[in-house]
Amino acid sequence: MAFSVGFTRFVISSHPETAKEILNSSAFADRPVKQSAYELLFHRAIGFAPYGEYWRNLRKISAVHMFSPKTISNSGFIREKLGLKLVNQVSSSTNRDGFVEVKKLLHFASLNNVMMSVFGKLYDGFGSNGGCDGGCDGCEVEDLVKEGYELLGIFNWSDHFPVIRWFDFQGVRRRCRDLVCRVNVFVTEIIDEHRERRRSVKGGDGVDYDGDFVDVLLDLESENKFSESDMIAVLWEMIFRGTDTVTILLEWILARMVLHPDIQARAQSEIDSVVGPGRPVSDADIPNLPYLHAIVKETLRVHPPGPLLSWARLAIHDTQVGPHIVPAGTTAMVNMWAITHDERIWADPEIFNPDRFMGQEVSIMGSDLRLAPFGAGRRVCPGKTMGLATVQLWLAQLLQNFKWVGPASGSDSIDLSECLKMSMEMKKPLVCKALARA
Repeated sequence: MAFSVGFTRFVISSHPETAKEILNSSAFADRPVKQSAYELLFHRAIGFAPYGEYWRNLRKISAVHMFSPKTISNSGFIREKLGLKLVNQVSSSTNRDGFVEVKKLLHFASLNNVMMSVFGKLYDGFGSNGGCDGGCDGCEVEDLVKEGYELLGIFNWSDHFPVIRWFDFQGVRRRCRDLVCRVNVFVTEIIDEHRERRRSVKGGDGVDYDGDFVDVLLDLESENKFSESDMIAVLWEMIFRGTDTVTILLEWILARMVLHPDIQARAQSEIDSVVGPGRPVSDADIPNLPYLHAIVKETLRVHPPGPLLSWARLAIHDTQVGPHIVPAGTTAMVNMWAITHDERIWADPEIFNPDRFMGQEVSIMGSDLRLAPFGAGRRVCPGKTMGLATVQLWLAQLLQNFKWVGPASGSDSIDLSECLKMSMEMKKPLVCKALARA
């Protein structure tokens, strides 16, 4: 499908073969940079930086120091600790209120997971409502992420009609600049804390200091390969992109567990048989839980978080996709929702059935475009493995400890209506009960 909005040309693929052509093609190596993305500094971060040496260096740095298999494995104890803390908060919320506002708890846990992975920093408190309240140290960063998602998700007419950009009718530029001022203060404080810590160790030369990702970037700065503004952009993007994805996917999965108690019970039986009594599930158990993996895959199929692979591609020169010529400057998108709901590709696509993945191996890492929730090609999500590891472990911990049921009798109280923002979210956040399992 092809159409235009103002001066912006779009092509949208709804088939795995043409999607593969687009996502794996060097002709679509760039991303279109919306006004909000530019104003929010993302043109200097991995997601939107133009294809070239700077972008390749960013990918290499993140692959080696943030998302390598060794790093992900070594951070397993952090995920386990935060998952157990999440379990405790679910129990407290149930005892206090009689129900759980799932998204609030998941979002704060995800925030802590990212902050610990990137900055080596944890926030302590949950507010009385299950998330942050006014006295919580994590409130500021939660507000930053929330405002950033709202701004990137706005349909901004100025992106398609440049002549009106200077008028800022929707207030996007003003809000972005206000947000960036707060982001600069927040991230700069953390960078300064790391600089001070490095100076206090071995006279400031950093020897024998087991640092985190911030320290990796500071080392690059000292080699004149990175500026402080680049560091702020990269670290801000890490916080931004790593928080909501895990939250949204887990919320959809738990909604499905409430609606499908038979599937939930089967997953719990698998966990019980693999882990055994009296021991909490761990990172090492996850490879032995194939049905849990199938539930995650089926949820990604039915509720793909980026149904239009939100981070679109930009043709950097004239190219051909199938029989069609695509001019330079065209924005290409993949309609993953249409692909995952196409009855020519998936049997009974509207039915939630994890068993479809028990008899066949379908990679979700980008090689099989029937289901590529994290994208594919050069611009595939660099944090996909870490995000998936977090979702699988936390889901196993939540299912091991609780039976998830609706807030009222029956399943009619769970509304699966969708709301497309930056990701495909539940229109009505999930509220349910978590009953402790014996």
